[in-house]
Amino acid sequence: MSRKRRTLLSEDELKLATEFTYVTSDQEAFDLFFEECLLKSLRPHTLKYYREQFNAIKRPIVTMTARDVKSLIKEMQDNGLKVTTINSRLRAIRSLFNFLHKNKHIKTNPMANIKLLKERKKAVKSLSDKQVKALFDLCNKRTFVGVRDYTILMLFIDTGIRLNELAGIQVADVQGESILIRQTKTYFERLLPISKKMQEQLDIYIRIRGKANTEKLFINQDGDELKPRSVQNRLAHYAKRSRIEGVRVSCHTLRHTYARMFIQSGGSAFHLQTTLGHTSMEITKRYVNLFAKDIADSHKKHSPLNKIF
Repeated sequence: MSRKRRTLLSEDELKLATEFTYVTSDQEAFDLFFEECLLKSLRPHTLKYYREQFNAIKRPIVTMTARDVKSLIKEMQDNGLKVTTINSRLRAIRSLFNFLHKNKHIKTNPMANIKLLKERKKAVKSLSDKQVKALFDLCNKRTFVGVRDYTILMLFIDTGIRLNELAGIQVADVQGESILIRQTKTYFERLLPISKKMQEQLDIYIRIRGKANTEKLFINQDGDELKPRSVQNRLAHYAKRSRIEGVRVSCHTLRHTYARMFIQSGGSAFHLQTTLGHTSMEITKRYVNLFAKDIADSHKKHSPLNKIF
């Protein structure tokens, strides 16, 4: 017959239940943190971000108190760092301290009551329809590189795809009226719908692409996968030749341009959220609010009441 357990823990049991496995150095903390990141299969880009932010702080981190964090914030402000840069570093050390505290490697979390600095929401700049056409016109479709770049530009404007997502597409991911996006920021694969014109252009490109040394859809002239940096360099090349002013020609600007054109063409915010791969409607709402005047004009023109009265 088993004896009834006592209510209170013994000293040894209490010690076992409350024992902290303290870390004593930044290196020890980083080793544990990055081991956890790898177990969670975080992207190399994310790991690089954490390392860069930790290295940029230039002071012991693991022994920081809440007062030390506030001192760090003031120091960064005094050095003229932008709010986005300061918040980027705060997010990194917050992730580190959250991990350490959750796993009982530190007794108190110095970031528990520290909030990020408020950032002013900058206006989202996009390319005009005329500027987009100018970029397309610069692609020499008598060459492989020209056809490939033309296809890439089309894909950016047709879908608002992220650079890393585009670089990660394999030939087999092109599935008729959609493309399977595997390398997503949110880790959730999604089917990205594409237009009829995009389907036709991809068919042309894939036939011209032929066999290569990789299964990746976009390749360089040697038949190897096209790296994200190479895509950025090609855009910079076209930006210089186009002499576009007032807006930076980049992959992210093309993403903004897609969002603008989609909303102005009458697309719904819900569908925009889905195609852009946003996990919440907050970011999507920015596009809707920015182009509200265009939506209002469209409503005046296409209101169902116009057919009745």
